[in-house]
Amino acid sequence: MTGRALTTIGLDADDTLWQNEQYYRLTEDHFKGLLNDFADPDHISARLLEAEKRNLDHYGFGIKGFTLSMIETALEITDGRAPGRVIGEILSIGRDLLRHPVETMPHVHEALEALSGSYFLVLITKGDLFDQERKLAQSGLGDFFDAVEIVSDKTATTYRRIFSKNGESPERAMMVGNSLKSDVVPAIAVGAWGVFVPHELTWILEHVDKPAEAPRFRELSHLGALPDLVASIT
Repeated sequence: MTGRALTTIGLDADDTLWQNEQYYRLTEDHFKGLLNDFADPDHISARLLEAEKRNLDHYGFGIKGFTLSMIETALEITDGRAPGRVIGEILSIGRDLLRHPVETMPHVHEALEALSGSYFLVLITKGDLFDQERKLAQSGLGDFFDAVEIVSDKTATTYRRIFSKNGESPERAMMVGNSLKSDVVPAIAVGAWGVFVPHELTWILEHVDKPAEAPRFRELSHLGALPDLVASIT
């Protein structure tokens, strides 16, 4: 691959390769129903989001942190009087989320099959280690990847380290994902290509403006268009 303009392709996992956010939304709806005697749904959602923001530095990204934030929110909204059955149900729906079957996104298998072997493919995902490993195993996509990086957060430093270790340099790498904040903007910042594949549901904390003026920014409607984009660059 030496001398090629693009040698390494990083891909996000949640809501890029498989569905994720929709299950969080369903779980949150269930959570709001548990507390409907104490507050209105919009207030519950707002307090939960505040708890998630506060707790990112403590628990990181993933289902376990989300479950703890739901428990914290329930205690705040009820002034510490949340019934034991409610706490128990929150723990139960958190476990259900950890066991949810993996549903891959359209065109994923075909795109990875087209790129595998010609490019060094790296799965780059953040979240709980065990949960991400479970989803990758259940997805049946693991054999397409030459490396897997499960990280606590995605920053420019993260991408510089990963693309320097797993590729020739960030300048010959591409990152593909549904989050502008985590997948696209920090990758572009270190000289890589940043490819945005929007998902209809994206966590509000992942929202930032598109880097539309960046020469290495691209947007695709689905992953099926990725092999043609890669071919146009190389």
